[in-house]
Amino acid sequence: MASLADKQKEQLIKAALEGKEFSYSPYSKFRVGAALLASDGTIIKGANIENASYGGTICAERTAIVKSVSEGQRSFAALAVVTDVKSAISPCGLCRQVIREFCAQDMPILLVPADYPQASGKPEDAMNRSGGVKQTSIGELLPDSFGPEHLDLPRVPT
Repeated sequence: MASLADKQKEQLIKAALEGKEFSYSPYSKFRVGAALLASDGTIIKGANIENASYGGTICAERTAIVKSVSEGQRSFAALAVVTDVKSAISPCGLCRQVIREFCAQDMPILLVPADYPQASGKPEDAMNRSGGVKQTSIGELLPDSFGPEHLDLPRVPT
């Protein structure tokens, strides 16, 4: 998995928490914030935006990606996702597929608990600086995925 400097992680998590503040979630009451680190160092924030017609809802992760791509940015280094839940929550299946479209299989994805940074108080955790953040990748979250490169594979004639 690609590495991410501690300072970058902190900036990305802070931006995701800020993004969550703009969540429009009157129906589910489930706020989500995301922050996408572009390869040039730019951080793009996203929030989930719900709609009374539930199919019109867009998740925070897709909001950040769509904002970035629509402005010409298509190279990303990391993603952070936060909610109001005290455990790390993973992107939904649809978001995973969109992340797969635009991000490297090994790009770090930080799943951040609402009570970040967590401190257990246990002496053995004194050296653990994760703060309860689960670091993963889209390769781990969506194994055996379908991506753009599959569209170029040769077809069997019909």
